[in-house]
Amino acid sequence: MSCPRCDAALVAFDVPPALREYAPADTTAICTRCLRTFAVGEGDDAVVAERIGADPSADLSAVDPAFPDGEAGAALALVCGQLESFALNRASIEALVEHAERSGADVFAFLERLDAEDAAFDLDRRRAALLDVL
Repeated sequence: MSCPRCDAALVAFDVPPALREYAPADTTAICTRCLRTFAVGEGDDAVVAERIGADPSADLSAVDPAFPDGEAGAALALVCGQLESFALNRASIEALVEHAERSGADVFAFLERLDAEDAAFDLDRRRAALLDVL
């Protein structure tokens, strides 16, 4: 499956129940290049894809080796999907960051290691904004 915006590969993962209110769908995909997230399924705003490999412990290291495992990785993938519009998504970004930290992730170390040269957002500016907010 490929990104509808930049045509790069997508990695699908099942969103843990505690994070579903912040996700586009119960099964979400993150682009390996632009780091946008998409609903996996059918419909106008969903990426049509098979659920092969989509599970709660999906290996998000295929997106970037900086991604941690488990719920922390899922939370950070969802954060990436919302960073394109920090102002509109601030509350959910804060909640996802808190969840990632409670799940054992060092969010700022993750953001430092993340190779996001082609991301849909300016990582340096978003990192600075997160530092100001948190």
